Amino acid sequence: MSMPKSIGFAPPPIDEDTIAAVTEVLRSGWITSGPELAAFEEELAVFLQLKHVACFSSWTTACELALRWFGVGPGDEVIIPAMTYAATANIVLHCGATPVLADIDPAERVITASAIVPLIGPRTKVVMPVDLGGWPVDYDAISALLNSEATRATFQAQNDVQAQLERPLFLSDAAHSFGAKYAGQPVGSQADITGFSFHAVKNLTTAEGGALAFNLPDSLEMDSILGWFKAMALHGQSKSALEKTTGSWHYDVVEAGYKCNMTDLQAAIGRAQLRKYPEQLQRRAAIANQYHAGFQACSWYESPPLADAVRTSSYHLFQLRIKGISSEKRDGIMRTLKAQGIATNVHFQPLPMLTLHQRRGERVANYPASAQLFEESLSLPIHLDLSDHDIQRVVQAVKDAVETAMHP
Repeated sequence: MSMPKSIGFAPPPIDEDTIAAVTEVLRSGWITSGPELAAFEEELAVFLQLKHVACFSSWTTACELALRWFGVGPGDEVIIPAMTYAATANIVLHCGATPVLADIDPAERVITASAIVPLIGPRTKVVMPVDLGGWPVDYDAISALLNSEATRATFQAQNDVQAQLERPLFLSDAAHSFGAKYAGQPVGSQADITGFSFHAVKNLTTAEGGALAFNLPDSLEMDSILGWFKAMALHGQSKSALEKTTGSWHYDVVEAGYKCNMTDLQAAIGRAQLRKYPEQLQRRAAIANQYHAGFQACSWYESPPLADAVRTSSYHLFQLRIKGISSEKRDGIMRTLKAQGIATNVHFQPLPMLTLHQRRGERVANYPASAQLFEESLSLPIHLDLSDHDIQRVVQAVKDAVETAMHP
């Protein structure tokens, strides 16, 4: 008997329109940062209902630039969740600063304002929560905390930018939540700066890539700020290749920048996908709801947060939670599913489980909600190649594997 088709975890949504868009750019003679990138940034701004969006080579380079723009360095602290991917902490360490970890809320699976409060001190320069799986944090509560008199009284500005803001920077790690909604608005207009990822496994991909959405107070000069980010993505050069081509070639370099610009090839992929993204989000929501309907009668099942009165997920992950199971049994379930051609994943190992952070003195026992989510969670396939039949096949296979693991 032939094996059923394999179900991948997160194949990139590359269609013929995307291939045609890249082919057109390849034939145009302009493959690096140029007119296609400029158009993509404008279209992202329209989608996010914002004025200012800038693209970069990845979420990591984009958000590290945000930390460096704010002057984060040795002696500073950045508050992040214990339950996140390594990149969230790595960029803090790259700046010589200290990641301060907060445990997640057991139900929300993200950090809350109440978890942040006791961690804020004179060294706190940035608060960087993570929208895990596409579920937005409570942006209003965190904004209220950062703008409170108590937080402002604690804040110690060390440069002109920090003095203008007069409080910690609200930098949102929204790598998973492009297309999510908060209070009826796209995620991106709530924090000071929001970082999105367009990595290969994300809902909308540019192969590699990322973007920053800016929502800074009006008192800050955005033209100057955007100019700084654009220059620092190109070695600190005052003019891009497009600007040198359309005007005078003369340029200057006033700071030692980096090389982390997005190319026109990447932007072409993003533009082709962005045109279809609203419909793709609807399909992802339908898949998540089918999974939920398929599991909700199971006593061991705990649904990921998908929607409430204020928030709507981007449905980046369907992070199934199997109450009371161990990571060893969870891994056994994954092996069983893999043998049936069904790929799954885990999001994530809490940072204190990683050697890098254990060397920093972190212990996962200090973050019990993050530790338990790791033990009990299993991310199921959620992508545009899934048919309704595929979804039902995954549901039944998971049910059978879980029951066998829990009642051998």
